[in-house]
Amino acid sequence: MPEGHSIHRLARQFQDTFVGQSVRATSPQGRFAEGAALLDGHVPVESIAHGKHFFLTFDHGHTLNVHLGMYGAWTFGGDHTFTVASSIGAPRRIGEREIHRESADPAHPRPDDGRSPSAGAPGDAVAGRAAAEPPEPTPTTRVRLVTQHGWADLVGASICRVLTPDEVEQVRSNLGPDPLDPQADAGEFVRRASRTGRAIGAVLMDQSIIAGVGNIFRAETLFRQLIDPHRPARSLSDQELRGLWEDLVLLMGIGVRRGRIITTAPEHRPGVPEAEAWPEHATYVYQRQGQTCLVCGTTSRDGADAIVVEEMVQRKLYRCAVCQA
Repeated sequence: MPEGHSIHRLARQFQDTFVGQSVRATSPQGRFAEGAALLDGHVPVESIAHGKHFFLTFDHGHTLNVHLGMYGAWTFGGDHTFTVASSIGAPRRIGEREIHRESADPAHPRPDDGRSPSAGAPGDAVAGRAAAEPPEPTPTTRVRLVTQHGWADLVGASICRVLTPDEVEQVRSNLGPDPLDPQADAGEFVRRASRTGRAIGAVLMDQSIIAGVGNIFRAETLFRQLIDPHRPARSLSDQELRGLWEDLVLLMGIGVRRGRIITTAPEHRPGVPEAEAWPEHATYVYQRQGQTCLVCGTTSRDGADAIVVEEMVQRKLYRCAVCQA
């Protein structure tokens, strides 16, 4: 499932390429026909993300709300002026970087400066190829949005619906603060987390407590803060909880900027710059079970691996049994 940084990149991409342009909305699959009819011919005026939810608001007040879930993905294309990524969403790989189309001037390709947020799926056959007209939609295309210069297709999303302003507010009120929102209140996260006796590893995955954190960011921030994922959340001090929040602001910000999840500090990947850290040098514990810990240097202790993989809230949990003891 794409984590929050990918949805923020998605929102920025729509802001750059769809907001302010009249949109032709259809549902080739048919399941979203009524919703598409409500949006067809209208102009997007705002594109935002809150955690893993994407909201595209139109000039008549209706909002397209999408949650990609485990299998959802957006695919993009357009003419030579439509310089974006090829796709965002499943299939996801750890720290997957986006593939951008060619810029209008091949001699000056668009830099990876974080201003064109996007995520490219492996095996994309159209990256780098501009097309003024969209191809025939796949049978599973839930919604297609087309402007004068580009198009976007959505498949496989767990949520795809049109909301009124009141309904948008209700959805957002059920979400916790988002570390990627500059206006978010870290204190609200501390208050919500400190009220529960559930394991902090489970709490970080609860979108009603903190929005946008997924399996990778959960494992990596708990390791970086040297916190045992099994500790009850209410046993953490305010300072520890704020430390987790501040670390997530940092790590998820890198994800937005780079389009890849990179959590390692420079001293733990000597000679490897941030831009080249993925995949071998990108993480401390995620998918590194059985390997040597980059911090404590332990591979095994008393016959057991230092970095282990367990299960928590039906997802794999990675930790260093030495550093996070």
